[in-house]
Amino acid sequence: MFLELSGLSKSFDGRRVIDDLTLGVNRGEVLCLLGASGCGKTTTLRLVGGFLAPESGRVLLDGADVTDLGPEVRPTSTVFQSYALFPHLTVAQNVAYGLRFSGASRQEAHERAAQMLEAVDLADQADARVDQISGGQRQRVALARSLVLDPKVLLLDEPFSNLDANLRLRMRGEVRQIQRRFGVTTLFVTHDREEAMAFGDRVAIMRDGRILQAATPREAYDQPADLYCARFLGHVNELPGPDGASVYFRPEDVRLGAEGGLTGTVESVTYLGGTREVALAAEGRRVLARVPADQTYAKGMEVPFDIARTISF
Repeated sequence: MFLELSGLSKSFDGRRVIDDLTLGVNRGEVLCLLGASGCGKTTTLRLVGGFLAPESGRVLLDGADVTDLGPEVRPTSTVFQSYALFPHLTVAQNVAYGLRFSGASRQEAHERAAQMLEAVDLADQADARVDQISGGQRQRVALARSLVLDPKVLLLDEPFSNLDANLRLRMRGEVRQIQRRFGVTTLFVTHDREEAMAFGDRVAIMRDGRILQAATPREAYDQPADLYCARFLGHVNELPGPDGASVYFRPEDVRLGAEGGLTGTVESVTYLGGTREVALAAEGRRVLARVPADQTYAKGMEVPFDIARTISF
């Protein structure tokens, strides 16, 4: 593993926030830390970046122990949720800022900043102040400022959270393209499951300071480690099975109209664009089914259904 977190622990005011956390990130990989608010995602990121010191455990980067190195000398760079740009400086000055502290001359810093702005398609905004550009452009400035330092690991702390939905979607694609171009190993923090699954090569689901599962998005969705992981990545239906044990399955695995020995009563139908979500009352439980938008069902209808695939833990 290129980045290794081994047995990390951290407490605040007597409360254990990170609890014996172990995780590895491959070279050039994007790994998304995914979890609910307060689960320890950002604390983990700060431990990797050197902004916090662990009470126990080690951080290894490219074979070197960097646990005791501060953020100013650790070969990582962070894009914070707020971007932390200097409003009184130009775009180019913001990008070049960190280079001056790494020993680069003024001329070298200027040239490298210009090259980086070209790479993120902001060369025409070099002389603009950051308070004169759009939110998406500020996001790219923050990314350029981190990448120009040539970090071994890029740390992204919910960088899209301040953007509106459409811009967030577009910037997610643009940042992923930039990451692929530079091939930088990336640790990305988010609470948004769709964002994690779209952006990450792997997702690591956190709860109470621990990693419950680290897998590719498809593996995590189709083969969750436990019920918590399954539910965090999407809705899970539950019905009693023939042996008394619960049967778990996703809404898209419900086959309405199929004769499978199950019948439900339609409670509601929600139009979602390309699909409809049908809520059924069945076996004393509520079952959600996701079907193509051209399939219509009326409230009160009795509908047979089958389950195409179940989730096992």
